[in-house]
Amino acid sequence: MNHLPLIIKREYINKVRNKSFIIMTFLSPLIFVGIFALVGYLSSVNNDKVRTISVLDESGMFASDFEDTDTQKFNILSGITLEEAKKLNEDSGNYGLLHIPKTLHITDLAKQTTFYSEESPSLSVISKIENNIEDKVNGAILKENNIDASRIEELRVIVETRQESFKGEETSKEGSFAKLIFGGAAGYLLFMFIIIYGNMIMRSVIEEKTSRIVEIIISSVKPIKLLLGKIIGTSLAGVTQFVAWVVLITILSTVVTLIFGIDPAAMQAQQQEMIAQGATGSPDMAMKIYSAYESLPLINLIIMFLLFFIGGYLLYASLYAAIGAAVDSETDTQQFMLPILMPLILAVYVGFFTVIENPHGIVAQIFSYIPFTSPVVMLMRIPFGVPIWQQIISVVILFATFMGIVWFAAKIYRVGILMYGKKPTYKELIKWLKY
Repeated sequence: MNHLPLIIKREYINKVRNKSFIIMTFLSPLIFVGIFALVGYLSSVNNDKVRTISVLDESGMFASDFEDTDTQKFNILSGITLEEAKKLNEDSGNYGLLHIPKTLHITDLAKQTTFYSEESPSLSVISKIENNIEDKVNGAILKENNIDASRIEELRVIVETRQESFKGEETSKEGSFAKLIFGGAAGYLLFMFIIIYGNMIMRSVIEEKTSRIVEIIISSVKPIKLLLGKIIGTSLAGVTQFVAWVVLITILSTVVTLIFGIDPAAMQAQQQEMIAQGATGSPDMAMKIYSAYESLPLINLIIMFLLFFIGGYLLYASLYAAIGAAVDSETDTQQFMLPILMPLILAVYVGFFTVIENPHGIVAQIFSYIPFTSPVVMLMRIPFGVPIWQQIISVVILFATFMGIVWFAAKIYRVGILMYGKKPTYKELIKWLKY
């Protein structure tokens, strides 16, 4: 009789009916959305604050260049000394005092302009002030040298190098950025899924072993089927919880946004403003990135994401199950966890520091075939254009390795699941493989 479906069903039902599983399924989205709402609210409060800045312009050149906004007001001072301006600013409780001294030459303002405040000022505030002064100073210097600033701006050429493959396919910096985001997100998601639900499988094996329930089960079920059933059943429970999180987070985020009127864009308003000030690219950068996403081979990416996601998780889940069978408590697992986590950490580092720089280099290619690193590295390479035959070879190696690891893990599982009261060493684990 094939007991595998029964074992999968049992593992799945036990997991989804567990009180802690149910609580975390609903509590985690609430916590996530709560943090999101709190950050959004604090960002909106921070952005609504009106900052009043006193300006003492002794040079007489910049007083008219500081324009008030909804969140920033300028109070122009005149006819007083710097010490009087400081005292007046402290008494009024203004955000800060900008002092522009009178200098022999306008270029000296670059080092002698000072902003006084009670605390460290916002980077965006300083950036705005520096931009205003810098533009005016540069314009004055050009005029002093009989150079037309507007003419220079007209003659300035912004170089945007077109990127195209020898096959005629156009690429761009924005496209590379979009590919990096997709590949990085896919690799990091797999990394987190393995860590969270791999530990769940390991704890499940330890619980059954310590409660001696497994002694009854193992009498009628082969160890490899019990191992596979536990891995697949727990994996399905993890996928169920993950899907529930996505649905609940989407619904709760929409509800919170509508009820409390929180603007999600407000959470990153200041960061976007700073990026916009320092950006030298074209104003339609967002449109280019969006177009780059549309040009990605989405069908290929989705299919390979599912294959590498499933294969990578099953591979590491079998190792977690073997560790759970070899020990009596979760504390004893620490000596075996490092060899499992190291390939995952290495894959993430290779992905972010090698694939980004050269996605088709020898290092990136080698690690995209090694089954313990390929789920992360290959997922990060695919958006940059990897031949289908290479992807297929990597998937085949991954699943073949999974079957081999399950066979070895089942040998450890078969012996270790009935061992109690003794911490096994690596030497003993090798002996178990020979039984």
